[in-house]
Amino acid sequence: MAIRRVKIFSLFERFWHWSQMLLIMALMFSGFGLHGFHHLIDFEQAVTLHTYAALSLLLLWAFSIFWLFTTRTWRHFIPTAKGMWQVLHFYVIGIFKGEHHPYRKAYWRKHNPLQALTYLMLKIVLFPLIWISGLIYLFYFLWRDAAHATDWLQGAALIHTGAAFAILVFVLIHVYMLTIGGSFREHLMPMITGFDDVDLTPEEEAYLLEGEPEVLG
Repeated sequence: MAIRRVKIFSLFERFWHWSQMLLIMALMFSGFGLHGFHHLIDFEQAVTLHTYAALSLLLLWAFSIFWLFTTRTWRHFIPTAKGMWQVLHFYVIGIFKGEHHPYRKAYWRKHNPLQALTYLMLKIVLFPLIWISGLIYLFYFLWRDAAHATDWLQGAALIHTGAAFAILVFVLIHVYMLTIGGSFREHLMPMITGFDDVDLTPEEEAYLLEGEPEVLG
């Protein structure tokens, strides 16, 4: 095995990550304002910011879904049971005992089994809940005359808020994970430069040297 600097995150992935982060922060800030948790902006400003940030994020997600399937990068988000227990044990116990991470990051498999499962649940459960409930709320004027419209609107608002708090929990855990098992900078830099230290087999190294030398640092 050889440890090489390998570009595992493309320019689009990094743009997607940081743009999504900024838009989610804007949505949380405006959302908390709408719920009265702060008064840094007035209600009308909060509604405007929340609406434009939400539409921008929806557009970004549409492009990202197209990119995932056209580049076949969706394969990185398919979870596997192989190694799941070892990764769970590491995050719960091993990381606090100084043990090495049991997952070998690969160019063809960026996420460990727990990360893949978490990101998949975000993409197929929480994000669709946010999309659908938010659009139902945004376009209420189109169906407000329907039977029990107010009750349906309250239900959509509860689902939207619940999913938003679930995403907030994910963000907090995500940031917390950057502070353990290595330096904050060590965890952060791959999503800035695209490069990370990866264990390559001789066959993998030879393949990249021959077919994709530009991804080797």
